[in-house]
Amino acid sequence: MSIEIQKVTANIGARVSGVDINKPLDEDRTTALREALNVHKALVFDDVHLDDEGQEAFARHFGDLTTAHPTVSAVDGAPNVLPVDSERGRANHWHTDVTFVLNPPQASTLRSITIPPYGGETLIASSAAAYRDLPEPLRVLADTLWAEHTNDYDYAVPEEIDDERAAQRAQFTSIKFRTVHPVVRVHPLTGERGLFIGGFAQRIVGLSTGESRKILDILQAYVTRPENVLRWRWSPNQLVLFDNRITQHYAIDNYDDQPRRLNRVTVAGDIPVGIEGKESYSIEGDASHYTSVAE
Repeated sequence: MSIEIQKVTANIGARVSGVDINKPLDEDRTTALREALNVHKALVFDDVHLDDEGQEAFARHFGDLTTAHPTVSAVDGAPNVLPVDSERGRANHWHTDVTFVLNPPQASTLRSITIPPYGGETLIASSAAAYRDLPEPLRVLADTLWAEHTNDYDYAVPEEIDDERAAQRAQFTSIKFRTVHPVVRVHPLTGERGLFIGGFAQRIVGLSTGESRKILDILQAYVTRPENVLRWRWSPNQLVLFDNRITQHYAIDNYDDQPRRLNRVTVAGDIPVGIEGKESYSIEGDASHYTSVAE
């Protein structure tokens, strides 16, 4: 059966059928899925009956795996699997996964485990479409900017916290990372330019915190335009694969106190490169325990 790719929105997202990711993929199918991911940025798979080991095996088709997270604990017995669990915090802020390390994941997989009866959608935005939307003066400015990303800002924990949340924040920042990335990243496979910012980007190099916030907010508004966003309502037995190098995502906190759980497995990434060919650089924090560097 041939792979079928059905677009979900004009700028991001496609539903994939005609391939059984519950089984090992041959080289041709892997190549076809990689090409679809390059084009659509996020791929949705239905009728997925994977356990943690199977999700890891699927993700490995795209490269070496990271461990679950640089500082947050994994699923017991599965060091590459991060439980995205509402009981551990709600990531209802726009972000790209783990951009505070030198080489953030190239791709993320999310698999539905516990789905609330309403709400709980995941938003995924195309930062490539956002870059294309920029008026020329903003695009010229963005091309020159570099931003410092840090985990000393936990998007998943509110400012006013109880003892449990305070412990979660302490764990999240138990190793402090500070890394400088280009605001405009060149995708290593497609050559597309995308806005590489999100919640961990806290300061523009050379500007004050206040000045940085204003510029980042202007650029971020282009990422989150409704036309650039896939709003995915989860169903049982689904898996979403998205390109972490050229997207952002947001888990909507609109399901009251209902339980919500996805399991995440991420693929090791390369060091980001700006439009002049300069690589990102680390200021603080060693993530070698978390990820290898993709070639």
